Formats: sequence, C-alpha cells, structure tokens
Amino acid sequence: MASQLFRTKIVTEFAPSDLKRCLGPVHLILLGIGAIIGTGIFVLTGLAAAQYAGPAIVLSFVVAGAGCLFSALCYAEFAAMVPVSGSAYSYSYATLGEFIAWFVGWNLVLEYLFAASTVSVGWSRYFVKLLDHFNINFLPAALTTSPLEVTNHGMTFAFTGALINLPAVLIAAVITAICYVGITQSTLVNSIVVAIKVSIVVLVIGFGVFYVNADYWTPFIPENTGTFGEYGISGMLRAAGVIFFAYIGFDAVSTATLEAKNPARDMPIGILGSLVICTILYILMSGVLTGMVHYPDLNDAAPVAVALQAHAGLHWLVPWVVVGALAGLTSVILVMILGQARIFLSMSRDGLLPPVFGAVHPEYRTPHMATLITGTLAALIGGVFPIGLLGELVSIGTLIAFIVVCIGVLVLRYTRPDLKRPFRAPAVWVTSLLGVAFCGVMAVFLPADTWIRLLVWTVIGVMLYFFYGYRHSALHQR
Repeated sequence: MASQLFRTKIVTEFAPSDLKRCLGPVHLILLGIGAIIGTGIFVLTGLAAAQYAGPAIVLSFVVAGAGCLFSALCYAEFAAMVPVSGSAYSYSYATLGEFIAWFVGWNLVLEYLFAASTVSVGWSRYFVKLLDHFNINFLPAALTTSPLEVTNHGMTFAFTGALINLPAVLIAAVITAICYVGITQSTLVNSIVVAIKVSIVVLVIGFGVFYVNADYWTPFIPENTGTFGEYGISGMLRAAGVIFFAYIGFDAVSTATLEAKNPARDMPIGILGSLVICTILYILMSGVLTGMVHYPDLNDAAPVAVALQAHAGLHWLVPWVVVGALAGLTSVILVMILGQARIFLSMSRDGLLPPVFGAVHPEYRTPHMATLITGTLAALIGGVFPIGLLGELVSIGTLIAFIVVCIGVLVLRYTRPDLKRPFRAPAVWVTSLLGVAFCGVMAVFLPADTWIRLLVWTVIGVMLYFFYGYRHSALHQR
C-alpha cells in the first residue's frame, strides 16, 4: 500500500487539453498581476503594519518577495516542462507521488478558494467606503459585516450580530458567472481592471510621496512588545508570513497552462514577469503608506483610503483609490476562481475527485461545474467569516504548496534528468533550498491557531483521500 500512496504520473500521462488555447505572454503577465495586486496592497498592507511590523512592513515585503522569487523560478521550470493544468498539484503528482499530490491539492483549496473568499470580504469593505463617499447608506451594517469574528487570540469564534456580508456574496456570484462563460471573456475583463488598478497604485505612490513624514518611519523596526510576533524582528517576519498572501497570484498563472498558446515559452514569462512588477509596486506602496500616517492608524480594512483621508490635499484621490481597489480586488477574485476550478478539473480527471468536477462545457469549453462549485463555496465562506482568519489560512496553504514545488523540482532533476526543460531554474540546489528556507520561516512565524486549523483541514483531507481518492484514482484503476 505504501508504494501505491507514492505512485507518480509520467509527464506524458497527463491528459491533453480540450480547453481553449488563446493566452499569450502578455495575457499571462496580466493574469498574474490581476491576481497579485489586490487584497495585499489595498487591505493587508495596513493591517500587517499596524498589528505586527510597523514601518518594517517594507522589509516584510522584501522577505516575502525573495521567498516568492525562488519559488517562482521552480514554478517556471515545472510550468515549462510539465505543460498541464493543476499548478503545484500536478507537479507534485509527477515527482513526489499521489498522496503528496493530494495533500498539495487539498492545500491549494486553502490558497485559491479561500483567497477568493478573503478578497470578496475586502471588496465589500471598499464598496461600503464608496457608498459612504457619496452618502449612500441603503445597506445596514448587518448586511455588510461578517457574522463571525475571531476572539481569544484566534482560538474561538463569536457572533457579531450581523446576518451576512452581502456585497461579498454578490461579487463572488458575479465573477463566477463571468468565469463560467469563458476564458476569453475572463481575460478581457481582467486586462481592463488591471489597467485601472495599476494606474491608481502609481497615482497613490506618485502623489503620496510628497506627503511622507520621515518621523513616521522612526523607529523603522518598532521595539517588540514582549509578545512574540508583535513588532521587532519576530513581528517583521510574522508580517511577512501574513502578507505573503499578497503574492499568490504568480502561481495562479500556472493553472492556465492548458489555455496558453505556447506554455513552454510563455509560462516562465508570465510567472516571473508578473512577480517582479508587483514586488516593486508593493515595496513602494508600503513605504509611502507608513510614511503618510503613523502605522497604528492603518489598522483598517481600507488602509490606503485612511492614509489619503489624513491629508486634505489628497482627498480628491480617495474615490479614485476606492474604484481602483474595487477593480483590483475584482480581478483577484476572478483569477482565484479560474485557478481553483482548473485544479478541481485536474484532480477529477485523475480520479481523486468525483467526475462532476471534471466536466467541460460543450460550448464555452470551460470547467463549468467546477467553476460553479468554486464560486458558490467562495460566496458562502466570504459571506460568513472575517478577513483576518481567511487571510492567514490562505498564507499557510500557499507556503506549503511552494515548499513542495521547490522540493519537487530538485527531485525531478535527479529522477528524470532526461526530460526536456525549456526553462531551467538557475543553481537549482541553491534556488530550491532557499525557496524552502524562506517559505518555511514565514510559515513557522504564522500564529499558532493557524497551524491548528491547518491540522484540522489536513485530517479532513486525508479522510477524503482514503474514503474516495485512493479507491477511485486513475492510477489505482489501472
């Protein structure tokens, strides 16, 4: 049985694409930017600075970006060499075996599905901000707030008195409908909103820099409060783990491999190009925000708007930032739902999930049932749970997937040296191990309650694998 748990798929065994191949390198870069720039820059930057790192949030982005760079190089090698959908799940299946692949795929649900839910909550907050700006108050707080909140240092839940976060539910539903119709329509919408949100980010940096007060950067690394993870070096590293969520978009590019025109060439360009562009914008934006207001004031789900409202000369930019944030968050939800549906598709075709997840629409040529399931779950989760809890779950699921990919690319170099590698990660021993080290450190510094929830999530996943996946696996059937 042990040998069957770690049975691997040969690269050529992956099913050919019956999805529509229409994405070039520019589309893939925009897809990555669409997923990366969103909650991280418009929401989590302020929360992580206020609660964990202070002005050192800039260093947190550098640490997280470095970890992502090493992981991205490994992703790029896999994506060019194994041109299949499924991201880290498929790569793990080809290198480390079925059980590890299931574990990674199950954690990718944390990354993509919960990311869509997390971002929908942030979208709701900015939507309410936009309504407030125009003095429109037709939605009561009971319909714009999560019914649950986390208390007792993340260990228990309490009811807030709200009914449901209705805007979060509705935006997830609308994006699901767009993803259902087709990849061409989805990428067109994504390209438009990427242009809007990048323009807004550049405006905030360009105008905000003139309102920076260097005194707000002193001390750059606030003294630790005596509690591990609250400021100091430990706080900076904890913030890196939390805002790591902001970088998950680059690996979402790899989920669209089956729809890329030339995946061997274009996937590395899409993955690395989007990561480099967004890392630069993140570092600049976090530096400007913490220089515009004292970092505790950024403890808000709309920190960019808070920083601008603190300066009369920038009030004109607030509504534009809110529009940019809404556009940015919309594209993230879109890419996350796209990615999760295609991971479900891959797992279903391998027999690890029921066939309904692998159905492809005869006209739209999209995984329509997986899209509907993903969108429905994202809407329900976003309508009930708070953003902080969801964001930390996304981060730990992503970090584990990245660690496995870094290990997998090293393993495959020695087990299958004969495979053609259109893109090779440079100095693979150094790149892979540094990717594991950076991601491992960020995962360790995440709050303990996040690890407890990961353990519970893993137990549920293992039970599902042995009750269904192991018996119905396509390799097992052979």
